This record gives sequence, C-alpha cells and structure tokens, in this order.
Amino acid sequence: MPVVSTSPLIKTYTLDEFWALPEPKDGTKYELIAGVLYMSPPPNFEHNFSSSSLNKIFILHLDKVGNKGFIFTPRAALWTSPDTYVEPDLFFISEETAQKIDLKKPHTADLVVEIISPGSAIYDRNTKADTYAVLGVRELWLVDPVNDQIEVRNLVDDETSYSISRVFKRGEQVKSVVLPDFSPSVNQVFDAIPRKAR
Repeated sequence: MPVVSTSPLIKTYTLDEFWALPEPKDGTKYELIAGVLYMSPPPNFEHNFSSSSLNKIFILHLDKVGNKGFIFTPRAALWTSPDTYVEPDLFFISEETAQKIDLKKPHTADLVVEIISPGSAIYDRNTKADTYAVLGVRELWLVDPVNDQIEVRNLVDDETSYSISRVFKRGEQVKSVVLPDFSPSVNQVFDAIPRKAR
C-alpha cells in the first residue's frame, strides 16, 4: 500500500522551487511544509465518496442557515510564504476571517477537514494536523471512513496545538465549536459510501 513519503534526503524547497516541480503522472499529491516536500498517494474510493458527502452536507447547511462563509475543496490550498503549501480535503472560511486575510492566498481557515486514508493516516494525524494548528485553524475534523468515525480537534485561546479532541462514532452527531448550529450525524457522512466501494 502506498504511503506518504518525504523528499529524498529531506531536501528543503522554497515555494518557487515547489512550483517548478513537474506534475506527478500517477496522481500523487505534493505538499510543502516548512520547506519539506511530502508526497501523498492518490485518494481511494472511500476517500472520494466521503469527500463528496461532506461537501454536500456543509454546503446545504450553510445555505439553509444563511451563513455567507466559503467552502473550499482541492485544489484550493492554505499557504504561507516562503515554504508551506497544503491542500486540505475541505476547508471553511467565515465571512469574518475572509475580511482579515488574502483570499487569493489564504494562510488559515476556521475549519479544516482531512479524510484519513490508510496511506496518509500518520501524516494527516500528526504532521499535517500540527501544521494546521500553527496556521491558526480553529477546528480540525479527521474523518476516518475505514472505522466510520470523525475526530474533532479544537484550538483553545491562542494556543498553537490542539488541546481538545473528541471522537464521534455511528449513532452520534458531530459537534462543532466553529459552527455550533451544525451537527451532522456520523451515519449521514458514511452511509453515502456505496458498499461496493468498501
């Protein structure tokens, strides 16, 4: 099974060098964190169906309650000059945050969703999660379609690491701090995955 790997000999890159890299032909995704190049395998069926389901759930909710925030999906990215560029599976930027940042090059978000695949689990739960915390992302959802559970991590005050973590399983509803009126059921997220894709 392909897993996330780093650049050979841990060579560091600037963003300019990162942009100059040839596009991978095998669907591999490149991301840059503190100058280190990470290479992720392409998403699997479970990942893609979870992404589709969550995208729909978020957008329908925001529309229903009249929330004028923004939902972004790949290849939208969070990036900081000169050496970090990451592509979340989904992220939400509120109207308030949008007024404070450059939406052409957003360096933070209010909420980020990462869908865990077997080949990227350690990277998503550690390296990438730590990066989001440092970037000031207030809430992180780690969606695990293999175990049908969603872990929600939250920043507290001005901390740069996630100090609150809650895990929601089938039969439960996800509780969000960033979107307190948003509580999709875990079943709703994972029932969208066709059995033949599992």
